[in-house]
Amino acid sequence: EQQLGPAGFEYNRFREFMTNETLAAIEGARAAGAGEIIVADAHGNGQNLLIEKFPEDIKIIRSWPRRFEMIAGIDESIDGVMLIGYHSATSNKKGVRAHTFSSAKLTDVKLNGESVSEGIWAAQLAGFFNVPIILVTGDDIVTKEMSDYLNGNIETAIVKTALGFHSALTLTPQAAEKVIYEASKNSIQNLKTFKPVKISGSVTCEVSFKNYRVSEVLDYLPMFERINSHSIKFSGKDMTEISDIFVFLLDYSSDLNP
Repeated sequence: EQQLGPAGFEYNRFREFMTNETLAAIEGARAAGAGEIIVADAHGNGQNLLIEKFPEDIKIIRSWPRRFEMIAGIDESIDGVMLIGYHSATSNKKGVRAHTFSSAKLTDVKLNGESVSEGIWAAQLAGFFNVPIILVTGDDIVTKEMSDYLNGNIETAIVKTALGFHSALTLTPQAAEKVIYEASKNSIQNLKTFKPVKISGSVTCEVSFKNYRVSEVLDYLPMFERINSHSIKFSGKDMTEISDIFVFLLDYSSDLNP
């Protein structure tokens, strides 16, 4: 918990660790022949990675709001997506920091009736552009969650074993970097074996908020259906439309400034 944001006493140390894990993934990918690499800083305020430590040819997406949120920058030109330092869904009873998009605001997110994690959401959104998720790193729960969803069609790097929401049996940072390096290298070497997730037809999204007033107010708009006191449902022609609406739901506030 003390590692998650600027107010935490361990935050700056763990910015270093997260940056080094990302660099390990980059180095592994490069060792296997990867070319252009885009990094999307997708935790918390979106300004966590120490960008001065990255090679000069790496491009980094930072801060919010931005289209496609955690995998901003996705399009048909991308060959594969790596999810570094991910966690399981809020609907999963296990996993370190198991939540979906916002532990403070949301209690569930569903696509076509099924609860999803941030990784599964990324897989469906990337799949719209015919791009596969090729690697996920994190605890033993998120790696299993993603592997199960993709029927094993993904490379995984387990760097800790979940003991509770805020507890884990973890590798040292140096050991984790080695595991991530090898998994990243393998994922690029086997790039052509990974398949994108293809969702045909329109998509329905359900969002459950911790506070009931959000769903109450959204129910005034005809595009949203209030399905219970805390939850709304809406549909889109595809995942890009669903994502655009979802970004609005997460980021809009009437007191935004400037």
